[in-house]
Amino acid sequence: MLQSVTLRGLLASLAAAAFACSTAQAQLFRAYLASAGNDANPCTLQQPCRLLPAALNAVASGGEIWMLDSANYNTSTVTISKSVSVLAVPGVVGSVVATGGPAINIVASDLVVALRNIVIGPVVTLPPGTVGVRMESSGTTLIIENSLLANLAEDGVFVQGTGDLKIARTTLRNNGGYAVSLNNGARAAISGTQMLSNVAGGVLANNSLASSTTTASLYACVISGGTDGVLAYNDISGSAARISITGSTIEKMTYGLSSWTSDAGTAEVNIGSSLVANNEHGWDQDGVGSTVKSLGNNQMRGNGTPFGVLTPLPAQ
Repeated sequence: MLQSVTLRGLLASLAAAAFACSTAQAQLFRAYLASAGNDANPCTLQQPCRLLPAALNAVASGGEIWMLDSANYNTSTVTISKSVSVLAVPGVVGSVVATGGPAINIVASDLVVALRNIVIGPVVTLPPGTVGVRMESSGTTLIIENSLLANLAEDGVFVQGTGDLKIARTTLRNNGGYAVSLNNGARAAISGTQMLSNVAGGVLANNSLASSTTTASLYACVISGGTDGVLAYNDISGSAARISITGSTIEKMTYGLSSWTSDAGTAEVNIGSSLVANNEHGWDQDGVGSTVKSLGNNQMRGNGTPFGVLTPLPAQ
């Protein structure tokens, strides 16, 4: 009897192991999407899927999803809950539409998500969406490269919490909010990127949590058209919002450089080797604990009357 029980237990263990192996094997390192694909397919190169949710189910954590031809690859908000790279192959327009909410929503923590060569925007015949990419998580890194986020009702990218955002060689234009909105501990590094005619402006670093710091670093960027070129805003003591800019252009804004506080705490904008030109107000420094600092090697031309003080930033 004991031997029979032991044998049954061994067989059950082997069956469970076999099931686990088959499940693991079903997860692809690289899943494929095509306009002629079918979500009943296994998302392989020979049998691609049609929409992003199917590919996300098929791909392993840390894997890749390739869009093989030009098409829209979603019908509603795409929720990403695993580490993954989503990319359109060169020469292809891989579109993700925003309708009724964000185009892409990232809510899980401690992920690495990359978007490359992706176009995100609304469809005029469908209910309008909100933001292009929304991330509310801790410890997650979001990378956006060589992409376009345009004509969205709200922000191009919205990050809330202690996540890292990295944007390179991307255009964010004609959005109803900020090109990039960073909130309550978010961090961003943005390079080689154009932020054009976004209604609220270019980059917002906003903080309303105690003992939290929200930061953005911009290099070789162009911000043109809208309300705030950059805005560091903090409304609670014991916290900070900070934006640093180098080698960039900020033009044709209502306020080129803005730093505001409504309570104790720190809000700071630092700028060097940049052009700030033809803005209604070159800078707006308002509130105790707020500063706009210039390294002294910037070109500031054609701006209207500034508000507050521009503080010299010594070279180090």
